[in-house]
Amino acid sequence: MKVTPQTSVPRVTESRVISTPIGKLTLVASQSGLCEIIFGAKKVVKNKKVSVLTKRNLSLAEKQLQEYFAGKRKKFSIKLDISGTKFQTAAWRSLATIPYGQTISYAQQAKLVRKPKAFRAVGSANGKNPVAIVLPCHRVVASDGTLGGYGGGLAIKRKLLALEKSF
Repeated sequence: MKVTPQTSVPRVTESRVISTPIGKLTLVASQSGLCEIIFGAKKVVKNKKVSVLTKRNLSLAEKQLQEYFAGKRKKFSIKLDISGTKFQTAAWRSLATIPYGQTISYAQQAKLVRKPKAFRAVGSANGKNPVAIVLPCHRVVASDGTLGGYGGGLAIKRKLLALEKSF
């Protein structure tokens, strides 16, 4: 996962809206990788100077997400171009280690980032995950087994977990 420093310099990005079993998703990519997955159809300003690589990254992200929803992909290999704090990026990296179809608790995820008491901070970092599904924060639940939160809403979290259990 490529993590860029937080800056105010805008990246040249392109977006695409795709239809999925959980509704429309807006994918945003740069020439370096996938930048964001937005739940719902959202207009993103189109840039005139979009590279072939940016378009290729969008197409690859769309293909891998469609494979995921069809039960044919358990791990994503798309390059990511996301930024966050040191703690956020550690939390996001840990998400990629959670096996398909399984869940862990926020407390377990906090241990994965070597901050065993930081389960609330892990939940906050997950809430800022710009590429949900690809970095599967939907696989993190509360210690008592309840769903906890999810940026796309609990109904979508339920659907994603059920989808993974069905394959």
